[in-house]
Amino acid sequence: MAGIPGGLARDPGLMLKHRGAWLIGAWSLVALVCYLSLMPAPPAVFTFHWSDKFEHCTAYAAMSLWFCQIYAESKQRIKVAAALVAMGVTIEFLQGWSGYRYFEYADMAANSTGVLLGVSLAHTRLGRIFVWIEKLGDCTDDNRK
Repeated sequence: MAGIPGGLARDPGLMLKHRGAWLIGAWSLVALVCYLSLMPAPPAVFTFHWSDKFEHCTAYAAMSLWFCQIYAESKQRIKVAAALVAMGVTIEFLQGWSGYRYFEYADMAANSTGVLLGVSLAHTRLGRIFVWIEKLGDCTDDNRK
């Protein structure tokens, strides 16, 4: 399995045991972002200047990092990144056509920046958060026996 960073391909102990659950979480994030992006009056989480761009970047970084932990091969991660960038662009056009939201190139840039940030973070220790969580769960399961 060439292209998997950090020796993930060589160490079967680092493969996700609960991949299905992680996928449910990933697609739930996608659904939440789509809903919040297309609803007429989304909640304002932050109120500083350019806070909406920060929210866009953070949401897309989270989705990207989440999916990249499930799809660890380089080719898969490129597809994830391309799909999330396409999602961000598509949502932006849908907002422009909605009549109650606005089309902004800056939102597309923030979304794409978030995707790149998430993919980059996936190549760090943060890219193994799910593995750590599963190992922690294994330790607690062993203590219950």
